[in-house]
Amino acid sequence: MTDFQLQRTSSEGARSGRLTEAVDIVNTIVMGKEQQVKLAFSCLLARGHLLIEDLPGVGKTTLAHALATVIGARYQRIQFTSDLLPADILGVSIYRRDLEKFEFHHGPIFSELVLADEINRATPKSQSALLESMAEGQVTIEGSTHMLPEPFFVIATQNPLDLVGTFPLPDSQLDRFLLSITLGFPEPEVERELLVAEDRLLLMRNTEAVISPDDVLQLNAECQKVHVSDALLDYVQALLLETRNSRWFEVGLSPRAGIMMLQCCKAYAFLEGRDYAIPEDVKAIFPGIARHRMSVPHGMETSVEEQITGLVNQVAVP
Repeated sequence: MTDFQLQRTSSEGARSGRLTEAVDIVNTIVMGKEQQVKLAFSCLLARGHLLIEDLPGVGKTTLAHALATVIGARYQRIQFTSDLLPADILGVSIYRRDLEKFEFHHGPIFSELVLADEINRATPKSQSALLESMAEGQVTIEGSTHMLPEPFFVIATQNPLDLVGTFPLPDSQLDRFLLSITLGFPEPEVERELLVAEDRLLLMRNTEAVISPDDVLQLNAECQKVHVSDALLDYVQALLLETRNSRWFEVGLSPRAGIMMLQCCKAYAFLEGRDYAIPEDVKAIFPGIARHRMSVPHGMETSVEEQITGLVNQVAVP
């Protein structure tokens, strides 16, 4: 092995070590949610976007803020409300009389990590302002295209759809989110610890970044090198086919969902310290891939989560 190769291997190892430290720090802030934190990091490393659906007060915003803190990302929180306009997200051109021309003022979307808080409280017109940015990493305003920074990671939170004043996200918008997760209430022993622990906001103020946005880009590339065997590809295809053939779902997963699932699977395996993916990685991420893309027929008593669990149990691992 050459000196350059040794140096590169050492650099990659140091980056992986800092990534593990970042995960541990977020786990100390968002207590008792180790699996959700791992899925959030997997989504970041797979260059996806994350949707968190849950009740107010369970830690959705805290998770986003903690993640932005440990990766040293430029962070903006956009509070979605019914009167929010697309220009409030993207930015606006303002006429400069001294220059006799319009000058574009960037909106909060031009950040490395954007929290779209309570996204389903905004109107569909404002929700759709995120679509191009999430899909292509750019925004087009008044005929001009503006590139977004890299990495670019959107974490959107939404309240359950049965709450008053919510607008369901369209399927085209939901499909741009790689994963959808819920946090849920903490276990009693974790909640007891939260009650007497240091305030989460103060804890984050005293937390420093351990990896940089440039590190995240390098880690993105390293995740792509994770090996996926033909047998695992067979398993992924079997899951996709089962979602399309099952009578328990209205619509199955698309080919794009399958591609995104494979990317996320590689990132999850990388976080587990492996350079190869296994079926357990697929099982770990599959509910997050499927829960916002699939729905059960109207009138069914079982939830989509229960049906997804049953589907995973039905498909044999090759």
